[in-house]
Amino acid sequence: MPRPLPPSLHRERTRHGQVVYYVRRKHGPRIRIRAEFGTPAFYEEYRAALAAEPTSGAGKGPQAGSIEWAIKRYMASSAWAGLSAATRRARENIFHQITEAAGDKMLSQVTQRTIIGGREKRAKTPHAANNYLKAMRGLFGWAAGDGGLVKVNPALGVKLLKGANDAEGFHTWTEEEVARFEEAWPLGTRERLALDILLYTGLRRGDAARLGRQHVRDGVITIRTEKTGEVVSLPVLEPLARSIAATTTGDLTFLITERGTPFAKESFGNWFKKACVKAKVPGSAHGLRKAGATRAAENGASERELMALFGWNTGKMAVHYTKAASQKRLAQEAAQLLLPKRTRNKTARTPRPGAGASAKNR
Repeated sequence: MPRPLPPSLHRERTRHGQVVYYVRRKHGPRIRIRAEFGTPAFYEEYRAALAAEPTSGAGKGPQAGSIEWAIKRYMASSAWAGLSAATRRARENIFHQITEAAGDKMLSQVTQRTIIGGREKRAKTPHAANNYLKAMRGLFGWAAGDGGLVKVNPALGVKLLKGANDAEGFHTWTEEEVARFEEAWPLGTRERLALDILLYTGLRRGDAARLGRQHVRDGVITIRTEKTGEVVSLPVLEPLARSIAATTTGDLTFLITERGTPFAKESFGNWFKKACVKAKVPGSAHGLRKAGATRAAENGASERELMALFGWNTGKMAVHYTKAASQKRLAQEAAQLLLPKRTRNKTARTPRPGAGASAKNR
């Protein structure tokens, strides 16, 4: 006798003589299992079909076990809810592209080679390729874990691509570049206000673009950062206060477009980049955040102070800036040790300006 089939799994021979399997609960929709019977992929699709939400009829909504179906389940999960709003927005765009291109493909058909192929397709723009890979890691990490849809995460072991600026990251503004931008965009211009908000708050571009009077009370800015969800509280420093007072601002945001509406994060970054080009500085919005962190660290800010100021929920970035500032300071102090000993001794004996006259008078 043939072995009985698992619950709700049915076997049928089509009029063309082909044997097909499908899952059907009571009088619900038939969900076709397309992988070869008895294989691990077959049972992955079977479990996915059992976990499918009931629909009002066949042909409505994505097929259970498909990539689109898995993405919808992932985006309804606590794992997705735990991501920042900015990360969710970015990944929604990626998942939309994937759904358009291959949403009807079965999740069990996605292999590590598939993931690598998707990354290589975007290789001309490493940042986009890496964002795609991070989205896939999130989706399949959930699918192989809490989702229970696959046994193996095919994104595991697939490496991120190296970009042109990986060694240094975004260019960190120099003090000379800040002064050049200020000269090109005087107090009262929207461009100058953008620089002052970025430099004197340390906010990321998305948070800087949505900063408004509702975030300020008694001279203190309090805002929950978009990326990490950390709450940052910092005083409105005098240069920023002067800039806000001198500039036409919006009702909800300090920074507004020419039409008087708030900026979207992406459009704000592009607009500010154009302002940098006109000012002949090689900077960007994120580079100003780095300049602020560098300035604070070189002025003696501790790791905990940097974490509080920039909304970092780990000390990794704070250590990077305090270490760089410490190395710079130590190198300047140790530079004298490169001189020959006799030169150093002579330098040590050389009186400071005016000291010789004082000694002579004594």
